[in-house]
Amino acid sequence: MTEDELVAQVRAAFDRLDPVPDEVIASGRAALRSRLRGAALIDLTCERVGAEGVRGAGPTRLIFTGAGVKVEIEIGGGGIAGRLSPPVPARVRMRHPDPVAEPPTTSADAAGQFAFPYVRAGLMSLVLDLPDGTSVVTSWARV
Repeated sequence: MTEDELVAQVRAAFDRLDPVPDEVIASGRAALRSRLRGAALIDLTCERVGAEGVRGAGPTRLIFTGAGVKVEIEIGGGGIAGRLSPPVPARVRMRHPDPVAEPPTTSADAAGQFAFPYVRAGLMSLVLDLPDGTSVVTSWARV
């Protein structure tokens, strides 16, 4: 028996005994489809969930860093307010795993501030198109 034949038999055994769930396969394919070529990935480096207060939970703050860029966002009241550092104007797009025809888009002003007044619950990622022609994309986060 060759190595290729052995690998094929082991693969067939796993497919019979412990198949990969369909939703796992669908999630993997969606992740590959949502990859942006040429965009630098910036990772979630800090998450602060708002403390319970007199009027309920406070906003959640997320900080993404990498590629010389820091993006701070605050999630609350059904929307997102964000700040880009260093402060530069930029186009900001919001992505979801199940893409919509026209993704929500806004602009960061010269101070690097931007907002999305309404955000769908679930996973999202931000794509920032910077003035120098480069793009950065945040890792996925749940809102």
